[in-house]
Amino acid sequence: MSENQMKKEIQQVSEEEVEQLMQSLPKVTIMNNKLELVNYQGFWHPSLANYLKSTLLFQRHFRARNTDLIIASFPKTGTTWLKSLLFSVVNRFNYPNKDQTPLLKHHPHELVYRLEVDVYGNAFEYPQPQHLDDLPSPRLLHTHLPYTSLPESIMTSRCRVLYIGRNPLDTVVSLYYFSVKMMKNMEGEDFRHPSMEEFFEDFYTGRVPHGPFFEHMVGYWNQSLERPDKVLFFKYEDLNDNQVFYVKKLAEFVGMPFSTKEESQGVIDDIVEMCSINNMKELEVNKSGVINKYFEKESYFRKGEVGDWTHHLSPSMVERMNTLSLMLEKLEGTSLSFKMLSSQ
Repeated sequence: MSENQMKKEIQQVSEEEVEQLMQSLPKVTIMNNKLELVNYQGFWHPSLANYLKSTLLFQRHFRARNTDLIIASFPKTGTTWLKSLLFSVVNRFNYPNKDQTPLLKHHPHELVYRLEVDVYGNAFEYPQPQHLDDLPSPRLLHTHLPYTSLPESIMTSRCRVLYIGRNPLDTVVSLYYFSVKMMKNMEGEDFRHPSMEEFFEDFYTGRVPHGPFFEHMVGYWNQSLERPDKVLFFKYEDLNDNQVFYVKKLAEFVGMPFSTKEESQGVIDDIVEMCSINNMKELEVNKSGVINKYFEKESYFRKGEVGDWTHHLSPSMVERMNTLSLMLEKLEGTSLSFKMLSSQ
């Protein structure tokens, strides 16, 4: 397909159909009424920057290769970390010297493209990354869409999906600080951000980008049980506790296991160290600049600590999430659980 043909196809998708769909979808506003979300296929998504159009393009026109490796995640659950780990594992033969890794010069989000934003969202409107068809296999890609909204070609091909989930308390704290910084970049430093209590309420009821959180996570969890050769589910906390073990598991899942020689030479340890948040946040490439106009590179490396929620959430918020109803209700019957640190 020529560029002109593709451009025409994109314009056809972007006009009256998207406008009519937008008008028909439920809408809410969050972040003190400054960020509008639309409910598409049961999940809330940003309505800004033609996000719905790019999602439709992704769903209709993406053709998965059997060799594709696709990271899926809810925002602020360890996406950046998993991108850097996957990139390092897959490309370790291309850059055998750890001082040559592109992670020293590129943010992880510049190396593993997000499909509905970096590819389809930028088509013919902003400088676009190298076209998908030109990327060598295995292509390393990412999406925040729930499993039920993925293109059919991902479901039916032999491509593999890696999902990372995180306990809800750390997720809501990380998402709050990231969202506040993003909104200040969009609205200016005078933006009056919501309190943690107000943001927690939106998260609790599912009204955050790509929420509800539990439904998003459980969708991929169930698929990892039904199709373990297709979907690998990481828990952020488990990965944090035993990084070498899970990096080896990642490599085996993508068909590139580490050799005994590599293990003895410390290749896995080098990858773990390179991709650690403490190392990544100190790299000059991640200290300044933005991703997709509004997201500061440094905002992707705040703390990454398991249990940081104990410093930010009130006992009543923790009780509502943990023990009263929500987590028990949403995870009942799934066999999915998270280690939760005590706030005491």
